[in-house]
Amino acid sequence: MRSDYWDQPAFETIRPRRLVAPVVFNSGHSGRVYPERFLAMTRLDHLSIRQSEDAFVDELFGRAPHLGAPMLRAHFPRAYLDVNREPWELDPTMFVEPLSDRFNTTSPRVAAGLGTLARIVAENKPIYRDRLTLDDARTRIEGIYHPYHTALQGLLSDAISAFGVALLIDCHSMPRIARSGDRAAPDVVLGDRYGTTCAPALVDLVETMFAGAGLKVARNRPYAGGFATRTYGRPQHGVHALQIEISRHLYMNEATLTKNDGFEAMQSLIERLIFALIGLDLMALASTPAAAEKAAAE
Repeated sequence: MRSDYWDQPAFETIRPRRLVAPVVFNSGHSGRVYPERFLAMTRLDHLSIRQSEDAFVDELFGRAPHLGAPMLRAHFPRAYLDVNREPWELDPTMFVEPLSDRFNTTSPRVAAGLGTLARIVAENKPIYRDRLTLDDARTRIEGIYHPYHTALQGLLSDAISAFGVALLIDCHSMPRIARSGDRAAPDVVLGDRYGTTCAPALVDLVETMFAGAGLKVARNRPYAGGFATRTYGRPQHGVHALQIEISRHLYMNEATLTKNDGFEAMQSLIERLIFALIGLDLMALASTPAAAEKAAAE
């Protein structure tokens, strides 16, 4: 089956003119190029199908390559393919053919309709008119998913080769979370799989920068980090991974998917965060908590 992206790139790596730091930014859910064949398969209108996008996140973090760190950016939308899942995390009810035991059909994500090929978008809206074929899955997973992760692994390997350490920042947005009792809803959620994928000092630094801008920051709840964070985050091997979820209401209208008056302020804050991260001595920071306190204060 011919790729739905035969005439355009499904994703791109934006490299800095000069690599100055071992930090890699990944925006795998901000794609907004919807292939015609995919749109013909969906029962949703164009605005509804976009509800699962991390809209504009690639733009919020877009200064990274200019400051010396690479960014991997999806052009394909999350509703089409989710690279923050296992490669074959599929819902058997979506396919004409039966799925063999080699597929992961029983994960909580599949049960929620949010597997590698999602069944629904936000508010439990089904995506497809009819069931898919396994060729649909293979085309997306073998043709796009695997090359995407090969590119991401390559960027992390380049960082390790050049600096001896790497930090993956997995960039996401989240729907506005409702306030819970007396507890304020978080504006930002940092996910490090409960302290297992990133040195605590690095998480402390990122939290300090967001909190210093007046934002409410939570850790690991409700988002502890997805497939990319848990797969690549291996601090014992010098690779740290941190997922950042930013509440969409801070920079966009969630209903119309348009930027609001807060967009430029959030973009500026994230630029300061990028600048701080690329200026770090990650080797020292990852091993010395005191260094994090010093970096956050500067």
